[in-house]
Amino acid sequence: MTPPTTWRADPYTDALRAGRGPLFLRRDDGWLLPLDVERWCEAPDSADRSVLDRCRGAVLDIGSGPGRLVAALAAEGRRALGIDISPEAVSHTERLGGTALCRSVFEPLPAEGRWDTALLIDGNAGIGGDPAALLRRLRRVVTRTGLVIAECAPVDVDERCEVRVDDGRGGRGGPFPWARVGTRALSAHAARTGWTVVESWTVADRPFLSLAPQRPPGTSF
Repeated sequence: MTPPTTWRADPYTDALRAGRGPLFLRRDDGWLLPLDVERWCEAPDSADRSVLDRCRGAVLDIGSGPGRLVAALAAEGRRALGIDISPEAVSHTERLGGTALCRSVFEPLPAEGRWDTALLIDGNAGIGGDPAALLRRLRRVVTRTGLVIAECAPVDVDERCEVRVDDGRGGRGGPFPWARVGTRALSAHAARTGWTVVESWTVADRPFLSLAPQRPPGTSF
């Protein structure tokens, strides 16, 4: 899959540099999904902390944005790497003291197959517009006993669409595929792609799933 480049568009870069929106994902029919840039640029909140507390071992944050989670893990002395296709996001992470690479999850990654936890937070289960393809990719990224912790849409939805980054003031990036999946939909995609839901929780109206690789019958590891 060819990684999208439109998150490098000026509306996204400008919002990260300013630390605030407005910023949206816009469908061609005009529907807008607000993006919480201010929260992304702040310290981890209680919902984020519920994710960090469940991370184990080496952590890969996919679509890490300005890096609040990677920086928080690094501050605790834990091994963590963020990947994001936005150079500004990577630079912001490094300024916070985290480590990040300008890379798509669909490109070769460092230590493939050796990450203990992979994160898909802030809607990043939608990366690439195909949650099943993303979850299949992550089977090759995490260890055989690793986890994927994913944030779900707070509504019952299973949508694939084409969107653009939009600043609400006329600035727009190019189109790219995206997906929105609620808890039920992501659970179904997980089951079809070799994952088992091991935990489901919600904090501050943000729902999360923890996924582990399915074990073949008769195996124990």
